[in-house]
Amino acid sequence: MPLIERLRKAPRELILFATVSLTVGVGYSISDSIFNNFINSKFSLSGFQRSFLELPRELPGFLVLFVSAMLWFLCSRRLSAVSMLLGALGAGLIGFASSDYTVMVIWLFVYSMGQHLYMPLASTIGMELAHEGQTGRRLGQLNSIRNMATIIGSFIVMVGFGYLGFTFQHAYLIAVIALVLAAVLMFQMKPEQKHTPRVFLRLRKEYRLYYALAIISGARRQIFITFAPWVLVRVFNQPTQIMATLYTIGGVIGILFQPLLGKAIDHLGERLILSGEAILLVFVCLGYSLAPSVLPQGTAFYVVCVCFLIDQMLFSVSMARSTYMKKIARQPADIQATLTAGVTLDHIFSIGAALLGGLIWNTFGFQYVFLMGVIIAVINFFTALRIRLPQADSKTI
Repeated sequence: MPLIERLRKAPRELILFATVSLTVGVGYSISDSIFNNFINSKFSLSGFQRSFLELPRELPGFLVLFVSAMLWFLCSRRLSAVSMLLGALGAGLIGFASSDYTVMVIWLFVYSMGQHLYMPLASTIGMELAHEGQTGRRLGQLNSIRNMATIIGSFIVMVGFGYLGFTFQHAYLIAVIALVLAAVLMFQMKPEQKHTPRVFLRLRKEYRLYYALAIISGARRQIFITFAPWVLVRVFNQPTQIMATLYTIGGVIGILFQPLLGKAIDHLGERLILSGEAILLVFVCLGYSLAPSVLPQGTAFYVVCVCFLIDQMLFSVSMARSTYMKKIARQPADIQATLTAGVTLDHIFSIGAALLGGLIWNTFGFQYVFLMGVIIAVINFFTALRIRLPQADSKTI
């Protein structure tokens, strides 16, 4: 494969980070792909109870700004390793020490804190390892590797539960091993040569459009993370291996899609990519909402699966927000701080979207949750059209 051939010739730090991206992706892929089935079998939650669970799950996303500020003395690479160890600890406790619902929520918080700490760091480190004018391309390559990790993790779940008699504990153990290994590899990367303390607890008015895009992304992301899989698990009664199969297919598609998306961002610009994503999301949300009501169950299931896969691909457009932030940054130190602030802001609204979505699901039906998604997509479209770069977009590859 061309990507593998390029990595062989790549600098040591890029090879290490590519390996980390693969390994951490496998760990999170396994734990995330089994989570809905795990809580459904262990606690049998209603639609609102499931959405309420997003409060402890997404609260770390809100707190990540403050936790990162407290750990300002750690460079991005060391903080990434710490985040992976937190994720490993949380995953192990969820799988082996969830004696009741309340205890599981505590472990979920620990796991989610590790996962959310890593989110802005992955983009920051990826852009540090990119050539000038090729940040989108580099992020696309790294996201392609993460999609490969999704395939591996989902395939392990699919084969393990389908043919090897896996329990949830088996799957969580493998996830823990992968996350610990990723942390060890991350510690092998050299710290940044110039590590200057970053001011996290300040919102700058010059980045307000980025903050708005992050907020809208948080509400949109929550619909995919919480309600799209829940439709398949609860409305269509799909088992763990079917969910893993969908994540595997999405990962295969993503290997090809991610590098192309990264190049498209560099060539076409963030404005076109983000507005195009919003248009596609309108049709995806309409598919989730209308297909189960107007189509036969079998056909509706396949339509929802297609929507799920498209949704999964579009989730990667978040890299366009990261490259936009890099292009408008007044100074390099602003990048990680602003990306981290974006994670906090988007989670304020994603938690609200989860709770509101759960109330809508219980009161009116799941279809109306995705009609809410249509409204969010329309707002996203008009917000993306406001993107203007301070100078001509770099389009040299």
